[in-house]
Amino acid sequence: MSSKNATRRDLLKAGAAIAATSAISAPVGAFAQGSDTIKVGLIGCGGRGSGAVDNVLSAARNITIHAVGDALEFQAKGAGQRLANKAKEDAAKLGEMNNKIDLGDRIFSGLDAFQKVIDSGVNYVILATPPAFRPVHIKAAVEKGVNIFTEKPVAVDGPGIRSVMESFEKAKGKNLGIAAGTQRRHQLGYIETIKKLHEGEIGDIITGQVYWNQGLLWSRPRREGMTDLEYQMWNWYNFTWICGDNVVEQHVHNLDVLNWVFKEHPTAVVAMGGRSRNNPAFGNVYDFFSADLEYSGNRHCISQARQISNCWSSVSEHVQGTKGKCQVNNYTINGKQILTKQQARASTDPYIQEHTDLIESIRAGKPINELQTVAESTLTAIMIRMSAHTGARVTWDQAINSQEQLLDVANLSKDMKIPEWKTPVPGTTKFV
Repeated sequence: MSSKNATRRDLLKAGAAIAATSAISAPVGAFAQGSDTIKVGLIGCGGRGSGAVDNVLSAARNITIHAVGDALEFQAKGAGQRLANKAKEDAAKLGEMNNKIDLGDRIFSGLDAFQKVIDSGVNYVILATPPAFRPVHIKAAVEKGVNIFTEKPVAVDGPGIRSVMESFEKAKGKNLGIAAGTQRRHQLGYIETIKKLHEGEIGDIITGQVYWNQGLLWSRPRREGMTDLEYQMWNWYNFTWICGDNVVEQHVHNLDVLNWVFKEHPTAVVAMGGRSRNNPAFGNVYDFFSADLEYSGNRHCISQARQISNCWSSVSEHVQGTKGKCQVNNYTINGKQILTKQQARASTDPYIQEHTDLIESIRAGKPINELQTVAESTLTAIMIRMSAHTGARVTWDQAINSQEQLLDVANLSKDMKIPEWKTPVPGTTKFV
């Protein structure tokens, strides 16, 4: 991985330049131009998947929602019904942009639903399943030659990251477009702020602090007739094997900003964390993580991720340099606002802009590929979990070469026996 830093940085610059150009020049509601039809398949029909479909329909002209799929039948059918309703209720808006919702009988369910969507004739897939499935779905889409919008994170363990990096290289060879749901990279305020940081506005970057501290999130009760696997897929946010834990599933956003600012990934992590909840509905995930991330030049950054109610909350990124400081999420450098509130309000919703940027790049024949950067940010988060679970100092090379596969998701069966998950204990749980 380290030998590919130049390639990663070139991609980062190219992706940011495309995003910045589109975001700055585009008025509110702007969408990707072009006559090439984008036939979209949705894999993962939960809330984020449904939101991503709405986003892509607002992002460009000549979009057809062609197929949907989910491992859970009621999720797939629910998405099909929602889209049928949307086709009627939003007919005028869809028609104005020459966009369509045309699912026919292409509403798939089961553990092989992802492959059925990919094989249905789509040329653009949205991957919005729980994170553990991402490496398998990315690999399948790349092998089929389909462009990808993938939600973050893109894996939950070292073997998954290695698979994603292999797919990144294959996607480059096939000239496929891949954008990730790290939407801050397509958000005007972030783009302009980090551009100034890279131009030396606060001198050399020396340290940073990133936080995703909030209250307790959701759990879902088991539905009658669900197998163990179906239940854990339904209640996915609370099982480490499928979500990666909250530091991976959620805090990856802030860590991605940190890597973006530093133009690299950390070399090592020392972290701690734990779990105060004892309700079995919340699976085996931790409540909190705190980490020291080491970057090149002996630069250290603080990271916190916590989901405990009635505590101090913050979702933010801060960096310090030799000439000042920046609160990146507020777009302020040394107390000066980079964007006015009016400019920030006028910029396109980044959840829409990320699709616009990807589709524009595909239609221009110069597809962006963000897979390596999101894989590096994902592994950064995985390193924090690995260190907190074991109590070990974890280096980048150890993490990328880790043999710990939380669960072999490529070979699941509906009625399989699920391991009895235990909450890791630092000092006892061993690094693999």
